[in-house]
Amino acid sequence: MKYQQKTSLSLSLLSAFSLLFLSSQIEMIHAQDAVWETVDVPSTWKRPRTLKPETNGFTWYRAAVSVPEEWRGEKTKFLSEPIDDAREYYINGIKIGSAGNLPPKFRSGLGEDHEHDVPANALLYGESNVIAIRVAQRFPRGGFNVAPPVLITGKQAIEMGGAWQFRAGDDLQWRLWDDSDRKPFSFNEIEDAEQVLQKRQSLTGEKGPFTPQEAIKLFTTPDDLEVTTALSDPHIAQPLSMKFDERGRLWVMEYRQYPDIEGLKMVSRDIYLRSVYDKIPLPPPHGEKGRDRISIHEDTNGDGTFDSHKIFVDGLNLATSFEFGRGGVFVTNPPYLLFYADTNGDDLPDNEPTVLLEGFGLEDSHSVANSMRFGPDGWLYGAQGSTVSGKVRRYGSADEPVVSMGQLIWRYHPERNKYEIFAEGGGNTFGVEIDQFGRVFSGHNGGNTRGFHYVQGGYSQKGFGKHGQLSNPYTFGYFPYMKHHDVVRFTHTYVIYQDSALPEQYHGNLFGVEPLQGRVVRSEVSADGSTFATKDLGHPLTTTDTWFRPVDIKVGPDGAIYVADMYEQRIDHASHYQGRIDRKRGRVYRIAAKDQPEQRNAVDYGAIPTSDLIASVAHESPWHRSTALRVLADRRDRSAITRLTGIVGQAEGTVALNALWALNASGGFTPQFAENILRNHPDSHVVSWTIRLATDELLTNPNVDPKPLLTAFVNLAQTTQSVHVRSQLACSARRISDASSAMLVIKELVTHGEDTNDPHVPLLIWWAIESFMEDDSETVVSTLLADESTWYLELVQTHLVERMMKRLILSGKQKHLNTAAAMFDGAPDKSTSGKLMTAFEASLQGQSLAGLPEQLVAALKKAGGGSIKLQVRQGIAEAIESAIKQIADANVDAKLRIDLITVLGEVKSEQALPALKGLLANAPDNAVLQNTISAIQSFEDSEIGTIAVQRLSAVSEDTRHSLQSLLASRPQWSIALAAAVKDERLAKDSVRLSTVRRMLLHDDADLTAVIDEVWKSVDGASTEEMRELTQKYTQILSENTGNPYDGRTLFAKHCGKCHQLFNTGGNVGPNLTAFKRDDIQRMLENIVNPSLEIREGYENFAVFTSDGRTLTGFIDDQDNRVVVMRGVDGQRTVVNRDDIEELAGISRSVMPEGILKTLNNDEIRNLFAYLRASQPLP
Repeated sequence: MKYQQKTSLSLSLLSAFSLLFLSSQIEMIHAQDAVWETVDVPSTWKRPRTLKPETNGFTWYRAAVSVPEEWRGEKTKFLSEPIDDAREYYINGIKIGSAGNLPPKFRSGLGEDHEHDVPANALLYGESNVIAIRVAQRFPRGGFNVAPPVLITGKQAIEMGGAWQFRAGDDLQWRLWDDSDRKPFSFNEIEDAEQVLQKRQSLTGEKGPFTPQEAIKLFTTPDDLEVTTALSDPHIAQPLSMKFDERGRLWVMEYRQYPDIEGLKMVSRDIYLRSVYDKIPLPPPHGEKGRDRISIHEDTNGDGTFDSHKIFVDGLNLATSFEFGRGGVFVTNPPYLLFYADTNGDDLPDNEPTVLLEGFGLEDSHSVANSMRFGPDGWLYGAQGSTVSGKVRRYGSADEPVVSMGQLIWRYHPERNKYEIFAEGGGNTFGVEIDQFGRVFSGHNGGNTRGFHYVQGGYSQKGFGKHGQLSNPYTFGYFPYMKHHDVVRFTHTYVIYQDSALPEQYHGNLFGVEPLQGRVVRSEVSADGSTFATKDLGHPLTTTDTWFRPVDIKVGPDGAIYVADMYEQRIDHASHYQGRIDRKRGRVYRIAAKDQPEQRNAVDYGAIPTSDLIASVAHESPWHRSTALRVLADRRDRSAITRLTGIVGQAEGTVALNALWALNASGGFTPQFAENILRNHPDSHVVSWTIRLATDELLTNPNVDPKPLLTAFVNLAQTTQSVHVRSQLACSARRISDASSAMLVIKELVTHGEDTNDPHVPLLIWWAIESFMEDDSETVVSTLLADESTWYLELVQTHLVERMMKRLILSGKQKHLNTAAAMFDGAPDKSTSGKLMTAFEASLQGQSLAGLPEQLVAALKKAGGGSIKLQVRQGIAEAIESAIKQIADANVDAKLRIDLITVLGEVKSEQALPALKGLLANAPDNAVLQNTISAIQSFEDSEIGTIAVQRLSAVSEDTRHSLQSLLASRPQWSIALAAAVKDERLAKDSVRLSTVRRMLLHDDADLTAVIDEVWKSVDGASTEEMRELTQKYTQILSENTGNPYDGRTLFAKHCGKCHQLFNTGGNVGPNLTAFKRDDIQRMLENIVNPSLEIREGYENFAVFTSDGRTLTGFIDDQDNRVVVMRGVDGQRTVVNRDDIEELAGISRSVMPEGILKTLNNDEIRNLFAYLRASQPLP
């Protein structure tokens, strides 16, 4: 044979067998080669291919390489960069390596090892060798910079970039190839191995990497600025964030562990590279030791270069930021917030850190909790990025966690050990800027803006489809990013320069980092009502070095701007997870005034007396003011109170404001002081912060009388001319403890018609109102809208009337429906009634009109009657007659038919019963039939049971479940069902055990006898059986990873009828989004044994009615007139309390047992991969 004739006799026996196998296949595959296409490798791998479904996501690539005879006996490696797919590598038909897992147990190989040892028996030395790559993709991400495959040994290498054969589909025979047509796809050029390795990491047009000495020469600055290197490798690497301590030393967080977490195994990853890991890491120093560290650098001779270097702590694992204070250093090391005490100031931790918080998300190291810093109010503020979630609580506690999804600003109070969300939304929030007035900003990873202005309790836009909805479903609006002209993305963090060391033209400007473009941008900041807009003015720092990646920016004690440069080839998810990351380089640059170095005397704020700290609140530099404030907060020296009180009262601007913050930090912010400031101080920023501090610090204190402060709030809301004061009053109103007091403030705020078009204030007012609607809607409406004149206010008419009605109706709770009736009754004119009716009708789209209280029906009638659905409820004969005709007409809109069917069932219209029975017997298996089944339950008619049994055998599973629920609701219908099973007209296993258990609740002797005869026992699995099943499924999940995308389909089929996850699914059982889904054991236990842990609000109840029905399910809502039951089929049934004979709890969950028994092992893994996803899959 051809291969054998050319093979050396010195080949091993194994190699000979391999070659015999290859030669036996050649003729078979030669005829198939015509269907192969020609593609360029690696460019074809830089973007995902769109494949036909029949390929199942598989593709093959083939080329040939001539291996020199002199390579024999040398160790040979095959190099191929993994991207977001799974691969197997073959040489001459022999598998030599892989990346990820191919289906059915698919797992992306992104980030895995790119080097594979080639066994000698796989190579034909001195001949042409077939290289075949088998690829499988599942929802892949593109944008990778991929080097060509390489065959390398010793000092020589063959790079295989160029023409390859390509074919979609999958056949293992394709790893073989006759050599007759290999020439166009052959590679044989021998190159220097070191040069090849260097070249394969480079990019087209790349300039770099450069040494620090070379890189500094490539920068360009304006004529009045200069840039110097303050710190560089080898002293630091991967600088992610930095801060100056009270001695003026530079501390750097070195993100050397990024992007992976030491000791964790990635279980699954979605298209946005959000990962699920196999476990939660232990807090440092326990568990696996990471590479991250915090280093300290000092300029000992004042020449602008940091020349003394030490390490404060290392071994951190994905640590992102730190802050000084309270006798140590706070560190964000997700999932934890740590505190390292350093009481003696020796720059070493005293002992192991105190773990303060747990539950920060780990899904994406581009987005984890970051940028922590003290705010002027003594809270630590930080950011959370877009592609992680949070379930944050005190470490080791049983507290209910604060659950979040995606981007936000959070804060933590060290003394109270309290965590809360300050504001939601944003871009991939990575940076926190607090300006000289205490306003919070962060950048954006998108274009056309420089970022977001965050206010307390605000909701900003976000990538809703990618990152999930806002936590509050009733926001009815959100803040956009700050206005800006069109620009490329992005500026993720910035400073607003308010020092005096740079020339005057730069004062008040925004300086932001642009890591993609490798430059620093400068923007003008201007007022836009109560928020801000920006406009670019230029780029004060640019370079031709394509490796310049600025990621953090700070103003130093000298008034210069410092820029942290991660110094990377690329700054993106794809490249870093791919392994293209440099953990050895990093720089910090200093931008200062040219020829005008700022000479400031060095101050050790930790060592100076309190009197000097007080004087520093008037320092011209924001850094000096904020550092002095932080040290005052550490000391909490009450001797400072008298002097600070005087400064606040006598000064204005930043001096008075900083004195106010310092007074609060020193323990001198009292109710009497706050009242005086609110009444008399002329500075709007001082007043705004007094409102905020009074709400956060005083009104939360049970020993403080709130009335004087609340009175002052009301007076300010009425009289202030400052939109910033009104904005803060709206923010603070939602934090007032009682609705009545809050609404008195809001009632005055809505009189300011000038705020109607403000970008923030109207929504802040609405969110304050909404925060009280759930628990005290009656007080909200009766207080806020007590005066007819309030209804006519521009802000009320434009922003509030419809939102309030929408909020009440979407809730659907009886108390809210009654409040809605009060709003209709209080509407002063037809125009306002029309707005309320519009909001009312719009809010009912997709909802049943179940259980409208008589008060609301009467109010609607008074307001004009509304739609035909409402008229049917009012008993209008013409409407009922029209409704009956429409439900029977298949040409009528299905949504309207469904609504009318529901209403006719709820009002028990005997006229409609023939039409409903006709639908039950003949309607197609769709939503109309489903709602007919629910509606007809109200009627006591034996023929209904007969019809329902007849339909059971020819409907979908969902409809069969609903029919069984209908039949189980009345004893005579239950007997009809049991008889059908007994007579073998229905299969016994087609009837759910939960249905049989429900039928037994009727306590009917004849029915019980049939059930005993047919089903024998209706008990569930034993405890031991459930334990064994849990162990079995735990083992299955440990064996391999799952595909969350396939799991999403399984969830929709098996779980989504009852449970919501990421706002998709049914509303029968608990919403799983906030459930602790990273605890596999607990999830398994609850799925195997649904009755193990029935969550509050989802207890199963049985209702026995006077007309003979037995209903089971959850109590969805209730008041003194009705009880609303929600069955396991999702249908709501309204039962008048007068018709209830007994309401009893049932200890068994309505969730069926045995769901996992219907799935194979791969499906179980896929389902759990989706259940463990922290954010919606794209």
